[in-house]
Formats: sequence, structure tokens, C-alpha cells
Amino acid sequence: MGHADHQLSNAAAEAQDSHALDNFWMPFSPNKEFKAEPRMFVKGEGMHLWTQDGHKLIDASSGLFCVAAGHCRSEIAEAVYTQLKTLDYTMPFTRAHPKGFQLAREVAEFTPTGLDRIFFVCSGSEAVDSAMKMALAYHRVRGQGHRQLFISRERAYHGVNMGGVALAGMVNNRKSFGVGLPGVYHMRHTALPQNKFVKGQPDAGADLAEDLQRYCALYGGENIAAVFVEPTAGSFGCLPAPKGYLQRLREICDQHGILLVFDEVITGWGRMGANFAAQAFGVTPDLLTMAKAITNGAQPIGAVAARTDIYDTITNAGPAKGIEFFHGYTYSAHPVCVAAGLAMLEIFRKEKLIDRAATMSPYFIDAMFSLADLPVVVDIRAVGMMAAVEVAAEGTPGARGHELQKRLFDAGVNLKATGDNLIVAPPFVSEKSHIDHIVSVMRDVLSKA
Repeated sequence: MGHADHQLSNAAAEAQDSHALDNFWMPFSPNKEFKAEPRMFVKGEGMHLWTQDGHKLIDASSGLFCVAAGHCRSEIAEAVYTQLKTLDYTMPFTRAHPKGFQLAREVAEFTPTGLDRIFFVCSGSEAVDSAMKMALAYHRVRGQGHRQLFISRERAYHGVNMGGVALAGMVNNRKSFGVGLPGVYHMRHTALPQNKFVKGQPDAGADLAEDLQRYCALYGGENIAAVFVEPTAGSFGCLPAPKGYLQRLREICDQHGILLVFDEVITGWGRMGANFAAQAFGVTPDLLTMAKAITNGAQPIGAVAARTDIYDTITNAGPAKGIEFFHGYTYSAHPVCVAAGLAMLEIFRKEKLIDRAATMSPYFIDAMFSLADLPVVVDIRAVGMMAAVEVAAEGTPGARGHELQKRLFDAGVNLKATGDNLIVAPPFVSEKSHIDHIVSVMRDVLSKA
């Protein structure tokens, strides 16, 4: 064992002390349960993760949809190290560094045509709240400050800041925090019974986009600032938009002067088999949020890609010398995060990761659907390189899914579970043998559920 491995083992051993875990308030986790029976990783490489006792797991969810290129890429580590030695930080307000502009130019090479003004943030949650502010500011400087309403969807996830919580359509993300922001209304979800066990976008459900037209009639389309939608709902458990649904939303937004915002924090950077879901599904939004895979999860950064004219409208309305958009974060375009992003985009180009994802997608989807014969499985949804296997609830909703993700961990597969949905979204460096292994372990565990 090397010196570094020895240090990791010591740190892990110390963490097992009965009080060593007390101080860390873990996010989105059952703290009491975890601290009684910790499941911690100390090493990652390629497709795999290792626990402190040497247990090797395949990462079937790319961390949290982040690690498209596999774990611990040396190119990113070296770029981060070099940047830390060169320029560790600079204030992003009235100051900047050249690589921030370089990353914005390179991101714009991947985004849909016309969405080429890039505003950097630190997470997907911040990207969503920033997009909300952009929408409000855009309408206000055009003399339409009365546009204050936002439309989202049931079962949607748009981060955990208060704007995103208001947009959220997942009950547990909302109910503990009061009413949140006023003026947010939710269209119905598209998880229809007839869409069960459908590969890719289902045929049924495009008519549910008419909910937006109903809200325009009820509240006045002239009062709505923006519609937020995940082209494929990720955190809920891979819920692709029905065919024609996004196109109809685009039409209604255009009819009423409403901005259409795609939340692509999960679906962006190849997960749908194209640069972004906007390109995969052939619908261009006005604003697009992103994060996660932009740095392979190695550093926290997110962004909003805005239409050129939205940027121009807001900035041209401002003073000749002065701030036009009073918004930003201490760590916006942080030099180290930007360095990681530049290194990751080079990996995307050099290794053609998004093409690899598109090529692997049919095999991946077929493999996931091979689990449909298991009695415990009540639905499978898959598109691109993301799938959800929904299991029959047992007792409290979500209890079986939670227990199964622990059994899968013990069996060597790490994945994310939301309720009774087991979500699989492997890195784009996956080989067919990796997909086969994930499905084989899932079959073994689920057959005993």
C-alpha cells in the first residue's frame, strides 16, 4: 500500500469513530441512518469507486450525473493544480481573468445557435435562480415589468435555492419550507400510464402542453415572465418529454412573448446523445441552464446560456459606465473552476465523448429494458444515456427504492434512487461490458426484492 493509500485508510478509520461523523450535516441524506452505517468512498478511477475497506463499485450514475469522462482525470487535476499555483482567485465584480472569457467562448461552441452569452455561477441551483432574474430584468427594461409570473411543472426539479424550490414540482423539496415565492404555477406532469415501458420520448402527452395556454388565459400571458422545463426530468427519474410537447411549449411562448427556459443541468453535455437536449429534441429555448458535467464534477461551476439579444437588451438599457445587471456570486468564473472546465471541454472534443454517448445509447437502453420481466419492476424509462427502473412500492413510498440502492451498493453498483426509481446514468467512457455488469448486478438484486 502506498503512502497516499495509507493516509486515506487512516482518515476513513478515524471517520468510523463514534463521534467523528457528528459535525457534518449531510445534504439530501438520512443523517442518522448514514452515521450508524456509513457508506463512504476514498478513491475513484475511471468507471469505479472504492470504499475504505477496498470494496470496488462501478459508478452507474456518474456521481450525480457529473462524471461523464470517468473519475480522476489527470488532465483536469493537472489544470487545477497549475491554476492554483498561477492565479488562485480574483474578484469577479469589475475584475476578471482571461480564462473566464475563453471558457465562455468554448461553451458557446456547444450551445444551440444564438445562445452565446454565458453567465457563470457555482451550481445548477444558482443557474436556475440567475435565469429567473434574467427573465425579470429582460422584461422590465423592455417596459414589461408586469411580467412577474413563472410556470413550471409537477415532478420538476430546479435546484434548492428559493427560486428553484418555488419552481420545484417534487413535494418533499417544497413542503418543509413554506409557500416560497408567490406567483409560480405548475403544469401537470407527463408520467402517463400509457407511457410505461416506452423507449425514448413517448407518443402520448403532447396535449398536456396546453396547460400553458390555459394559464395564459387564466392569468394573462402578458403577465408571465418565463416557463421553466427540464427537457427530460432527471432527478424525478428519467421522464422524457412526449413527442411534440416541447415544440408546443415553444409555440405558446412565442405567441405570448414568454421566455422559454430549459433546465439542462442534468440533460446537458451529452446525456441525451447531443450537446444539449435542445439539440437532441430540436427545440431552442431562450435561456439554458447547465452545470455538473461541464467540469466532470471535479470543480463546482454552472452557467446560464442566454440569447444574444437578451444580453444586448439588458446591457444596452444600463448606463454607459455602470453595472447593468445587479447579480453575481463571489465565486462566479472562479479561476480554478474555469481551468477545470477548459480541461473537460478539451476531453469532450478530443475523445468525442458526446458522439460516444450517442453511439452507446441504443445498447444501453436495450440493456436496461431487459429488466422489464422482473416482477418487482413496474416501469422503465430511458433516453440517451439515462434510464430509470421503477420498482413497486412496498410500505411507505420510496422505502423499497432506498433499501434497494443500499443492496446494490453492497453488490458493487453505485446509483441514485429517487423514491422507488433507480436511476442509471453511466459515464460516457462506458464500454458494453460495463453496461452488462450494471444490468447483471441489478437483475440479481432486484430478483430478490
